[in-house]
Amino acid sequence: MRDLQSPRSMWVKVILFLAIGLIASALILVELPEWRIFLLLALAIWAFCRAYYFAFYVLERYIDPSFRFSGLFSILRYLWKRRSGK
Repeated sequence: MRDLQSPRSMWVKVILFLAIGLIASALILVELPEWRIFLLLALAIWAFCRAYYFAFYVLERYIDPSFRFSGLFSILRYLWKRRSGK
């Protein structure tokens, strides 16, 4: 699969991701309308966003600036090779 290079396509992609996340979150809260569920859902979303930021920004900028990750599987492959090499 080739890299996505069109800015318009990137915007469409992020809008679709946001729509999926908002609809899924809304459906969970409609199914279980409790403050506790809302808080746990918000914490889970926040934590996954921070983990994603770490995976793509912190690893590339501070841990190994020579390596460019193309996705979560490339990060897992990188970490596996690094772990087996030691």
